[in-house]
Amino acid sequence: MRELTSHKVNPANDKLKIEATDEPGSGGAHHRYEITGFDTSVNPSSKDAAGYVSSYSRHILLFQNGPIAEVGVNGITHEALLAILIDRMECFQAGPYANDDNRIALSHMLAAQNALHARTLKRMERGVEGTHKV
Repeated sequence: MRELTSHKVNPANDKLKIEATDEPGSGGAHHRYEITGFDTSVNPSSKDAAGYVSSYSRHILLFQNGPIAEVGVNGITHEALLAILIDRMECFQAGPYANDDNRIALSHMLAAQNALHARTLKRMERGVEGTHKV
């Protein structure tokens, strides 16, 4: 396991522990991350419209592991995580917490999303998207 610490900047983030908990794959990246140090039972948003209450203290993120053409979609993608972060920042910017720091962070997230989309489109044009081919 390898612990990530670049998120630690304030008391909330200081309590969150993030670990890469698998061996890097063929591309050199990990596919499994565990986040601990929180309690969702005290989060007002833990209950959904149907009444299901999410109550746990560990979250596991599983990223796509293997070529989609061979193994199917078996995990989340960078683009999916960025879409969530972009949505949150756009909501903050449309609300009472709009500020220049959020605007700059949002612009960088959008740039990252655009770069990943461009990469995918180029791979699709070359006929190698969803494979381990470069």
